Amino acid sequence: MRAILAVVALVLAALALPAAVGAPAVAGALDLYEPRSDGAPEPVEPAGPVEHDSSKPTAAVVVGERGAVVSDTLAPYEILARTGGFNVYTVASEMQPVPLTGGLDLLPDLTFAGLEELLGGSADVVVVPAMPDVGQPTTKPVTDWLVRQENDGATLLSVCNGAAVLASAGLLDGREATAHWLRIDEWESTYPDVDWVRGTRYVDDGDVVSTAGILSGIDGTLHVVARTLGADAAAQAARAIEWPHHDPDGASPIEQSQLEASDAVVVFNTAFGWDRPRIGVQLTDGVGEVELASVFDTYGQSLAVGTVAVGDGAVQSRHGLTFVPRAETGAGLDRLVVPGTTGHEVEPGMVATHPHREPGFAYDAVLQDLARTTDVATARWTAKALEYPVDGLRLEGEAWPWTETVRPLALALLGVVLALAGYALARRWRRRPRKAAADPSGHREGMPR
Repeated sequence: MRAILAVVALVLAALALPAAVGAPAVAGALDLYEPRSDGAPEPVEPAGPVEHDSSKPTAAVVVGERGAVVSDTLAPYEILARTGGFNVYTVASEMQPVPLTGGLDLLPDLTFAGLEELLGGSADVVVVPAMPDVGQPTTKPVTDWLVRQENDGATLLSVCNGAAVLASAGLLDGREATAHWLRIDEWESTYPDVDWVRGTRYVDDGDVVSTAGILSGIDGTLHVVARTLGADAAAQAARAIEWPHHDPDGASPIEQSQLEASDAVVVFNTAFGWDRPRIGVQLTDGVGEVELASVFDTYGQSLAVGTVAVGDGAVQSRHGLTFVPRAETGAGLDRLVVPGTTGHEVEPGMVATHPHREPGFAYDAVLQDLARTTDVATARWTAKALEYPVDGLRLEGEAWPWTETVRPLALALLGVVLALAGYALARRWRRRPRKAAADPSGHREGMPR
């Protein structure tokens, strides 16, 4: 029994130190909706008055008070804007910057009330990205507004775990829907009245279209474009963003991903990548929304790299969205990444990467940069999280994050050594010779008088 207890104690000692060090790091790495550290930014006004063409259908991309996933938000927005056939707006409950994943702050075009006043009713299409506070009271302004939009005849398009936002509002009860592979089991348990479908890019259930994880939202958006404006418009939009997987014949089947042994890379990156690099993402006027999302989401979903939006003031993207930087310069950061094809002078001494100077889908070059600067296993995990096939994409770099893997082993060994040292000291303390107590006459107890 003593031997068994000793083994258990050593195992616990080996686990305790890595757990104590890794747990806080995991909590920090998983906060993809990191709030601003400088509090609320100075008031920012949109680029100009919202333009509206009453002859076109209107699409609204909704963001919650606590934010939304950057690719879920910006990729559908650019696709819809690229067609030229929609009025496209980002909307929220209040007119203030909201965080997108990776630390990019977006100023919505309109509030819910402002959009309803502009249209005199509902939008034609409402895009619902994944949000961090599904089922919490903070989503109530969003879910209440979505119910009104659905009741007034809007087509709802959920992207990734945006399906859970709709489910939490009761808008998917009795319907088929899909969501990100990593959480669809959770949603099935939480919202059993929904018929959750796996292994497809998107599910069309009439006036509700739901897509699988993150970049599957591109396929779902193109499908809605085809339904509204025609197949040619969808094909042109796919070519405009150089999306290589457009299927005009319907939702492409996909292999339903599951967690595998190789996905342990994300555990090492989150728990033991405490010195992970911090990248400044330079915001520039005219940058494409997909280009911007590709940088923030690829590095962000890797959980191996941190990103900070850098700029000397608010900027406007290619199709008029307003973004607010979190840092004026890249000082103190490891390097600078400049999304988009426009040139930008960087600060002296900063190493700058321009991933979009070559043609191709925006995420390809960023995934390749991630593989070179971290490792291939991390890049493959990221592509899996994005639901983006990379079988034909050349990824070169270290095979695995060896430093982050060795760290818990070293901590475990240190924990065992400390436990053994403590045990040895305790035994030595118990076995130390004791001094005999003296009586008042000066004789020691047990000595002859």
